[in-house]
Parts: sequence; structure tokens; C-alpha cells
Amino acid sequence: MTTTHRTCFVLRVRPERLAEYEARHREVWPEMLQALRATGWSNYSLFVREDGLLVGYVEVDDFAAAQAAMADTEVNARWQAEMAEFFELPEGGRPDASMIGLKEVFHLD
Repeated sequence: MTTTHRTCFVLRVRPERLAEYEARHREVWPEMLQALRATGWSNYSLFVREDGLLVGYVEVDDFAAAQAAMADTEVNARWQAEMAEFFELPEGGRPDASMIGLKEVFHLD
């Protein structure tokens, strides 16, 4: 039996691009959604603040493994290439490779 883990991460969206970023997420490609599910991503949410702070939450068996599985998909490569312009990233960085994980310190079940 596998155990699902709650994982939270942060990124930074360029504040001047927030409206378009949000619009893109209202129409995520069906093949991207399918790939996320197939690689173990569930209960996945993104939250954003007006200054561009983006907080993601996902439940997976193994976050690193789920990230690696997505990195191996063709649709993810296309999605990351299109979405990179929305983020404040290091030169040549990809949003999926720049997710900064947060340590869980409390959970009320």
C-alpha cells in the first residue's frame, strides 16, 4: 500500500502577466491534465497572490518521482516552454524544475 503525501511548493509569476497566466489555467490542455493524472498528481491546486507569489498544492505518493515522470512527457515539455515566460526564473530555468518545496509543520485532519 502506498501513502499519499501532501506537497506544497512556491514559484513567482511576473505580476504584469498574472491575468494571462490565470486565463491559460482556465484552459489547460486535456493531454496535460491526462499526463498529470497518469504520473500520479492528484488534488492539485494553484493559488496566486497579486504580487505574483504562486503556491501549489498536490497530493502524490512521491513528489520527486511524480516530477520526474512528468519531465519525461512530451506534453510537459511543450507546456513548460509556453509557460516559462510567465515566471521569474533563473536564466534558462523551467517552472517545473524551479518549484521550491515547503516543509509541512502542521496539519489538522
